[in-house]
Amino acid sequence: MAVKEGKRIRAAREGIEVTKLYPIQDAVKLIKERAKAKFDETIEISMNLGVDPRHADQMVRGVCNLPNGSGRTVRVAVFARGAKADEAKAAGADIVGAEELFETVNGGTIDFDRCIATPDMMPLVGRLGKVLGPRGLMPNPKVGTVTMDVKGAVEAAKGGAVEFRVEKAGIVHAGIGKASFDEGKLVENIKAFADAVSRAKPTGAKGTYIQRVAISSTMGPGVKVDPSSVIGA
Repeated sequence: MAVKEGKRIRAAREGIEVTKLYPIQDAVKLIKERAKAKFDETIEISMNLGVDPRHADQMVRGVCNLPNGSGRTVRVAVFARGAKADEAKAAGADIVGAEELFETVNGGTIDFDRCIATPDMMPLVGRLGKVLGPRGLMPNPKVGTVTMDVKGAVEAAKGGAVEFRVEKAGIVHAGIGKASFDEGKLVENIKAFADAVSRAKPTGAKGTYIQRVAISSTMGPGVKVDPSSVIGA
């Protein structure tokens, strides 16, 4: 049975051509105009990639430091000892620990959005794979969350670093700002994210890599974007 659209979503869709590929500036303007919720909606991007993540040489994963931040408050946990633990606290980490933090997380309490670890802590953190992995929180050197540069990693996470990883259907998505951001800052963030995904193109990808791009707000409709307006532009 078809789901009946409410008046708000019908009104939000007015003026958007569902088959048109909009230049990124026009797409952002349309999305901002329709972000009418009582809270500051997140602006999200979705990218359909020409990859099959079931093959190791077609996995896409990385991190993007958004030039204007994400607008989101990120809670950061750091597995570290001694001087590195002190460094993490000074950099603004919300939770810092070793064995005691392991016990807390292993018990099912996860009060953070990003997890960072020093390399010497990975034998301990690795035992949390079944807990952190499904939530996308497992530290990984490829995205800079297993590192001796704890200060830099914490500051990046707090400042708007966004991790991305392709899903089974070949889609990458992420929040790249808030509806309260001005159009120029959102465009800059979108282009930075698209560039990061483009640079993460795997060796096994064949044909057109970035096939479709769309943006939306938390409560609003999606708008299709001309990929050429965000890649290399």
